[in-house]
Amino acid sequence: MKRYWSRLLALVLVVAIGLMGCSGSPDGLSGDYRQDTLNVVNTLRHTLDIPDNSPEQSAAQAEARQQINSFAARYQRDSSVAGLNSFTTMRTALNSLAGHYSSYPNRPVPQKLKNRLEQEFKQVEAALMRGA
Repeated sequence: MKRYWSRLLALVLVVAIGLMGCSGSPDGLSGDYRQDTLNVVNTLRHTLDIPDNSPEQSAAQAEARQQINSFAARYQRDSSVAGLNSFTTMRTALNSLAGHYSSYPNRPVPQKLKNRLEQEFKQVEAALMRGA
C-alpha cells in the first residue's frame, strides 16, 4: 500500500510540474526582442519617474530589478540579438541601474544617472526603429 501511494504522489508531481512548464512565460516577457525591450524601457522609466518618498517606490524598484534579471537571462545568450546596437546599449543601461540598486538599495537614483539612462533609452529606441 505504501508503494502505491508513493508512486501516485510521484505521478501527480510529474503531471503538476509538466503542466506548469507548459504555461505562459512567468517572467512577463513575450520572446519578441523588440517588444520586450520597449516594455522594459517603459517599466524602468516609470520606476525612475516615481518620487523618492513615494510608498510605491520599493514595489516599483523590485519590479524593475525583476525585469532587469528576466531580460538579461532571456537575451544574454541569444546570438541573434547579442550583436545588435540596441542590445549592447540596453545592457549598459541595465547594468548601471542594477549596479546602483545592488550597491545603494536605500538611496534614490542620482539625477546624473537618471539623465544618462534616459539618453541610453532614447538610443535604444532609435536603434530599434532602425532595426539594429
